[in-house]
Amino acid sequence: MSHAAPAITRSPADVVRQTPVSQASNGVCYAVAGQITLPEADLERMIAAVPRSAAAALERKAYYFVPLTVSQGDDTVIADRYDIALSDNAVCHRNLNLGDSQCVFISTRLMDDKFSVAFEFYINVGHAIVERAGVSQAFADLAWRQVESGVRGETSLDAWEARKLATGHGPDAEKYKNEFLAAAFADAISIYLLSLFLDVDYYDLRERDYPLLAPTPLSERLRKVAELFPPNSGFDFAIYYKRRT
Repeated sequence: MSHAAPAITRSPADVVRQTPVSQASNGVCYAVAGQITLPEADLERMIAAVPRSAAAALERKAYYFVPLTVSQGDDTVIADRYDIALSDNAVCHRNLNLGDSQCVFISTRLMDDKFSVAFEFYINVGHAIVERAGVSQAFADLAWRQVESGVRGETSLDAWEARKLATGHGPDAEKYKNEFLAAAFADAISIYLLSLFLDVDYYDLRERDYPLLAPTPLSERLRKVAELFPPNSGFDFAIYYKRRT
């Protein structure tokens, strides 16, 4: 009986050294290493959807799309293909600082469709933008007005938990308010970018751990993000309140 050979694993530094990096027209740097199933055309369009004004915050950062990023104690290794023996210890992504650059390894084979891969990528982009550029005051004012008006739900568990603590009148309320605004801004950027790449059904974003932000408040946040980061040529942003048949 024949048995498949185990996947080959390499250190992140080896992957970086051996894998050429491409730069998209918007300035985003990315690479593919190993056997991924996402078609090249989809990957290129997914990268190109990041507006140039947003991509400016991703300087000295490169995204590596790999089959599996595997945690092995204090170490991380990259598998060259999907391997069920490694999948239990695989993580969706891992950010690693190598030299004066940051490399983000995204496990494409833990996710079964381009929606999931794209959302993982855009979540990373959203957080990177907030980390580099901070939270837009215009967005912060809008999101906090919504909170004060009692809008239902939020856009992620982090935003939901921080919002509860920010409105709990505790001694650290201001700290949690800032954490909420950072999480909500990163979430809104991520969802906006996803909507540029795919026709997103809002309820595909639902989670079991917290109530999803109501559609109208989310649309207000996304429109504000679109003002801050207008779409590149060839991409359009639109909100439809009823799916067209």
